[in-house]
Amino acid sequence: MPELIAPTGRLQSSWLAACDEWPPGAHQDGTGLRLAPDTGLDSPEVFAAWVERLRQQSDRSVAVSEGHVHATYWWIVEDGAYLGAIDLRHYLNAVLLDIAGHIGYSIRPSARRRGLATWALGASLHEARTLGLDRVLVTCDDDNVGSARTIELNGGVLEDVRTTDVGTKRRYWITL
Repeated sequence: MPELIAPTGRLQSSWLAACDEWPPGAHQDGTGLRLAPDTGLDSPEVFAAWVERLRQQSDRSVAVSEGHVHATYWWIVEDGAYLGAIDLRHYLNAVLLDIAGHIGYSIRPSARRRGLATWALGASLHEARTLGLDRVLVTCDDDNVGSARTIELNGGVLEDVRTTDVGTKRRYWITL
């Protein structure tokens, strides 16, 4: 049975194996890789520092860097294996409102088509409610049929499809 857990250094080898499944330079929504150093995640110390940085992002008493917002990160894990990630951004800035929304997620290629994204998105909505959000914006690439289905299965209502700086995005609102 899958579970959402806070990022942890003890899953470094499983996380690295998952990353090897992605094409070079692929964007992995919900992972917080933009907060990671460009190299060195194979080092336990560097990996642990990145994990700690992910954990600190949810602490509203700690300032976040320019252009970022507070967010809670979870890893999707089953039987001690890293399967993917999901993050909940506590509020939206202009970029998130236009492109990325409140929630981002990705599933490692070998774990796809098992309903994990649908399950994880549903599980993260409870936390969104506890933050006081009454609705969340979730987006996906216009050609990502699986992600659109995931969002719709969790109550997503399509607001629009728009061209952005990073491609054409489908924008859905989920009322909590």
